[in-house]
Formats: sequence, C-alpha cells, structure tokens
Amino acid sequence: MAKIVLGIGTSHSPLLVLGGGQWELRSHDDRRSKSLNTIDGRLVSYEELVLERGEAYATEANPENFPNLAARAEAALDTLAAALRSARPDVVLVVGDDQGELFGPENFPAISVYRGDELVMKPSEHLTGMPPWADRQFWSGYRMDLPHRYPGAPGLGLELVNGLIQRGVDVASSDRVLDPTVRGFGHAFGFVIQRLMKGLDVPMLPVLLNTYFPPNTPTAARCHEVGTKIAGALAESKSTARVAVVASGGLSHFVCEEALDRSLMDAFRNHDRETLSRVPQQALLSGSSEIRNWITVAGMVSQLTMEFSDYIPVRRTPAGTGIGLAFVTWK
Repeated sequence: MAKIVLGIGTSHSPLLVLGGGQWELRSHDDRRSKSLNTIDGRLVSYEELVLERGEAYATEANPENFPNLAARAEAALDTLAAALRSARPDVVLVVGDDQGELFGPENFPAISVYRGDELVMKPSEHLTGMPPWADRQFWSGYRMDLPHRYPGAPGLGLELVNGLIQRGVDVASSDRVLDPTVRGFGHAFGFVIQRLMKGLDVPMLPVLLNTYFPPNTPTAARCHEVGTKIAGALAESKSTARVAVVASGGLSHFVCEEALDRSLMDAFRNHDRETLSRVPQQALLSGSSEIRNWITVAGMVSQLTMEFSDYIPVRRTPAGTGIGLAFVTWK
C-alpha cells in the first residue's frame, strides 16, 4: 500500500513570484479589471466594487506594507519546503487547476490523472493575453520559461486511475505531452517544482481539476469525496511509495474574502467535511475556484494533523481586491 506521509496546501499567486516590491503591479491590474468575482457569483468591475463595498482597506493597501507581507509568505514557503524534504517522499502528488495549459475548450475533463513518464512545461512565449510585467524571468518562477521536463509517476498513476474507476470516479487520464508549444503543464505544478521541490529529485503525480471553466467544474462536495477516494485507492495499491500530497492554488481571489478563507482554514484544521462540502459553486469562480484543490487534498489527509498554518489576507487596493495567501502542512 502507498502511504500518505505529508499534506501541504500552498498558494501559488504571482505575488509569490514577483516579490513585495512589485506587488503594486497587481493592484493596477485589479483597477483595470472588469471581471472581479464576488462571493455571490457575480463578476464586477473595480468601479462597481467600490460602489458596493467602499474603500475600507486604504491603510492595508499601502505599498509600504507589501515587503513585510512578502517576507512572511516566503518564510511560510520555506517551512513547507523543509517539511517536504523531511518527509522523504517517493512521489509528490499535486492537485492543481489547469488554466488552458494542458487542456483546452476542445477537451476539458473535470478531473484527470496524468500518468506519463514525464511532465513537460508549457513555455510562456506561447501564452496569450499576458500583462507586460510577466516576462521570462517571472515565468521562470513557475518553470514555464522553457519546456522543462520532470519525471512523472506512471506506475502509481495507472494504479490511481484504476482505483478511482473502481470507486465510482469516472476519471480522465492522459500520458504524454505531444508538443509543449501547444499544450503542456502550467503554473500550478511548476510553482511546486520551483519553490517547494528544489533539490528534491522525486517524481510528480499530477491530478488536474477543471476549476476555472464551467460548465463541468466539480462541486465542493465532489472534490472532497474524490479526495477520500484518492486516499483509498493509494492505500489499496500495490505500491509501497511514501506519498506527499499538495494542494496548489487559492485561497480567495481576486477579491479577498477573509471570512470565507478563515472558515475554510478552520475546516481544514478540524477535518470538517460538512463545512468543506457546503461551499457553494458561486463562491468558487475565477481565482477562488482553486479552493477546490484544497478541498480535494483535505479529503486525502483525514488521518493527519495540521502542524503548521499561516493565512495572510492581502488587500492590494482600498476596495479589498487581492488574495488570501494560505500555507498549511498536515503530518
């Protein structure tokens, strides 16, 4: 049987790649946005958000605060990376969202397990609609500056697919990247490789969720259920691998919904399946959709105890746009 020895949850925001001195760049993007997601499922412009909520966060949104917040986030990431090294995993299973990198509108499975021999990153030069600050150096923080190649876990991946099918999860699977200039792995997986797995020569087993693109985005309840079934499939596999599981992304953004995030952090700590399963679809849009990755991993780690957590509500503008940065280990 494969054994889950560590659980990790980590944000993968551009803020964690840019550094505190550049966080203000994202505030300019927020002010130009016409599609900021609210917790009730609407997409509004920055001006509309100001009319609804006012500008209560002017003090917090002062750019002078950003370097200290960035340093706190970097310390949390160091803690996660150290926990991963100490766990000595044989495989790192990452639950991440695909944002049109490996899949596209012509074929977008709700849940997919990648069982290929290697992961190939999609170079950023083939992305479209990127802001001017997203240069090659920035994308190197996600390992998307070049078509980097990393080892997969095909044997355990195949066992996981079979185990999920047996447990009533009609999961999709893929086993190769044909042309990384067209399709390849994206930032949810590259961030974990670059920031948490440095110097750790361990294969990755990607589980990809369609969090961003309706209509086939899984519910919170389904994500938690699938997480429990992934844990069950691993436990009954023939493999003896020590597995670290990682949720990549989140929490709420591009409007920081601190109350929601803190309720989730409590639920992750207490293994509160009922709370996690009740998060409504309309609260899981756009960037906040990545909360599904955390809920899925929460379903895998019911036997583990939260050992470390940090939550950093970041307001980049007076109206409260930004992100809830979150970092967790379960052991």
